[in-house]
Amino acid sequence: MYKSKMKTLALSIGVTIFAASLILMPGESLEASIRGLDMWWEIVFPSLLPFFIVSEMLIGFGVVRFIGVMLEPFMRPIFRVPGVGGFVWAMGMASGFPAGAKLTARLRQEDQITKLEGERLVSFTNSSNPLFIFGAVSVGFFQNATLGIVLAAAHYIGNVCVGVVMRFYGRKEDQEMTRRKKEKKGFIIKEAFSALHQTRIEDKRPIGKLLGDAVTSSIQTLLMIGGFIILFSVMNKMLYHLHITTFFAEGLSALFILFQLPEPLSIPFISGLFEITLGSKLTSGITEATLLQQAIITSFILGFSGFSVQAQVASILAETDIRFKPFFYARFIHGLAASMATILLWKPIYGRFSDDQLSNAIPVFARHNDAFWTDVLYWLKSVGPVITILSLMVYIILYAKRSSS
Repeated sequence: MYKSKMKTLALSIGVTIFAASLILMPGESLEASIRGLDMWWEIVFPSLLPFFIVSEMLIGFGVVRFIGVMLEPFMRPIFRVPGVGGFVWAMGMASGFPAGAKLTARLRQEDQITKLEGERLVSFTNSSNPLFIFGAVSVGFFQNATLGIVLAAAHYIGNVCVGVVMRFYGRKEDQEMTRRKKEKKGFIIKEAFSALHQTRIEDKRPIGKLLGDAVTSSIQTLLMIGGFIILFSVMNKMLYHLHITTFFAEGLSALFILFQLPEPLSIPFISGLFEITLGSKLTSGITEATLLQQAIITSFILGFSGFSVQAQVASILAETDIRFKPFFYARFIHGLAASMATILLWKPIYGRFSDDQLSNAIPVFARHNDAFWTDVLYWLKSVGPVITILSLMVYIILYAKRSSS
């Protein structure tokens, strides 16, 4: 009871301080809100919407269950999750945060995975997409496309490490795995087609209704994501101006010295714990650090995902019985694994393609890649808002029709 009261008091004080800071610093909060909104409607919404809609359609038509049966012999021994986890993993890497959580929750609602399998699956299927790693971070912040190869390789290797570690989670409680193993018999392709057909027959919605539900569900999720991005963008800004970020950074300075990292990297590190974009951007601006040191911190930030993404995942998982705590612990494992992978991959990858290994110089051969990712980002920023506005108009029409019927 005492612990609960203290938690209530801490939350109340925290929200009150946050509200007061918004009143006292309206200019800074507006600037942070616009930054978060720009990121959402220019990049996040248009890049995630197609993946979400297609994923919903694939689940409805039974394709995901077909893939699950086919990938069962691969996913089950390595990660102790069903074969459908392979689909979630691939879509999570392609589309980025928080697609893995969205699909995991959807599969749990469909009863295609157990609670423990969902907790394992969501832990290693949430990752940054290549567009963000190469376009926003490597080219946008560091002006170095070659660095993106190292960051992406380390990030996805970290995902695999998390999956392997999490296979041991809930080992004693997992009895469903043995039962399902006994059920899997016969020719795998025939079984996969049978599962696909059965799923399509059981979902009695017409194609138009299925598509409408997919669009509505996807846009609702993206609206929630946009709210979290804006909220944590403002929160991060307020923490910086209230010198709370600096306070925690000073506490971490001794740890950074122990790992032979420059003290100025502590502030970007703390900022990155809340929001990965700002943390990565601030890290790229620390001239006292070498590029390798910047890459180590950036890899941890990308792996940890930031409290902003974690809040999005927690909100999605709240619709199911999947617990958030295992996902939170897995983020630390991902951050550490990605940082270690960056150190190990630095010479084999970055050292091979760049003569100036530990400086912020831009490799000449990478300029072509820089131009490609710059063009992609420019196109998204130009077309993204139009896609977002048109999609929201379609959502309003669908929602109005559903409410009136």
